[in-house]
Amino acid sequence: MDRVEAIRKKLEQALAPERIEIIDESHLHVGHAGAAAGGGHFAVTIISAGFAGRSMIERHRMVYLAVNDMMPQEIHALSIQAKTPEEASSNNNG
Repeated sequence: MDRVEAIRKKLEQALAPERIEIIDESHLHVGHAGAAAGGGHFAVTIISAGFAGRSMIERHRMVYLAVNDMMPQEIHALSIQAKTPEEASSNNNG
């Protein structure tokens, strides 16, 4: 299983997202210290009802907790957009 699919599986199990998008941006960081050590750079957009009533910091902690065992060896950096379904749909309408 590649790293993107491993991240997807962990996030799906932990957060039951309505939608998830994971982009491997590692190629943009070639030569970076973390990339040289083998850790990848990923951008995650995740839509989950589990984020309702939680601050952005709490949402990010939930995502990091789900993939904690992949840090820092497989994941060096993670860019996160974590929204509720309501937030995601209001962004699509405006």
